[in-house]
Amino acid sequence: MKFYKLILVYMFFFFLIFQSQGFSFHSKTEYALSGKTMGTFYNIKFLADKNEDLDSWQTRVDICLKDINKTFSMFDPESRLSVFNRLEIKKNMKAPPDFYSVLLTAQKLYQMTHGAWDGTVKPLVDLWGFGTRKKEDKIPEPSEITLALSKTGFHHIRLMENHTISKDTDLTLDLSSIAKGYGVDAVAALFMSSGISNVLVEIGGELYAAGKNRKGEPWSVGISRPDKDNSKQDLYKIVRLSNQAIATSGNYRNFFEMNGKSYHHIIDPKTGFPADGRIVSASVISEDCTFADGLATALMVMDVKESLRLVNSLEGTECMIIEKNGDVLESRMSKNFQRFLSD
Repeated sequence: MKFYKLILVYMFFFFLIFQSQGFSFHSKTEYALSGKTMGTFYNIKFLADKNEDLDSWQTRVDICLKDINKTFSMFDPESRLSVFNRLEIKKNMKAPPDFYSVLLTAQKLYQMTHGAWDGTVKPLVDLWGFGTRKKEDKIPEPSEITLALSKTGFHHIRLMENHTISKDTDLTLDLSSIAKGYGVDAVAALFMSSGISNVLVEIGGELYAAGKNRKGEPWSVGISRPDKDNSKQDLYKIVRLSNQAIATSGNYRNFFEMNGKSYHHIIDPKTGFPADGRIVSASVISEDCTFADGLATALMVMDVKESLRLVNSLEGTECMIIEKNGDVLESRMSKNFQRFLSD
């Protein structure tokens, strides 16, 4: 009899634990923050106790993002990136930890995509009218493209011990295709290091989802339907994420048309021309948003079959690539992307 009473006590004890865990999300308060950064907007949701100081969190987030801009901004002449771009050839520079960390990810992306992602294509982006210079809708001359190509190549950047970096030739580094992803990771880490484990961080469409939402379920995140009509905000798919990032790259917002053909802002580093316009969107799910952000850009350039082979070989990484054939959108997914889709 005592044995059965003991069993009942343990069952009741574990029932209480289950109940407390099940209702823990509902007992939390959901907070929301928003603001501007990196030429776009950020939005944050997080679950915490009722006594959280939202103004304090807003200040902490803004300081974090301001520091990131001081490192990666193309527009701030005193940013670490700008200092590197002015650096003399083969002269060494000591990079701060965040800059060096992002460069390591950039080097990894450049190597694994065989140059489809390249953070030195700014001369080509400017040449096609999509960069920081005055926009002109025109097709460059072949000689201009050849000259711009000669000033690119991430392999010319040297990453050495003790966070020391240099470059072998005169080139311009632009990390805008992964800087937003890094910002997402940094803000998410800010919350998690403070004991808040349930948070959704979004900067310009790139996201990291930590923990669960208020219902105790994975966070639901929408992937926009790739459409040239900017007024539309239709969702193409919804994915559910927990402790994962997602980044999407597309060519349907920033482009110009000439002689019946569209030219978009994502440049193929090998040809110097905008990538094949049939691929209109690429979304990558991975463990961190810095990597997902850069890889999504690379998949816009790569052959679809090659992209799927690469992603299927990467642990913890999945992708969905959307092609447009006429007016029909067709999605190609890596082997496990389907399990993230919401029913």
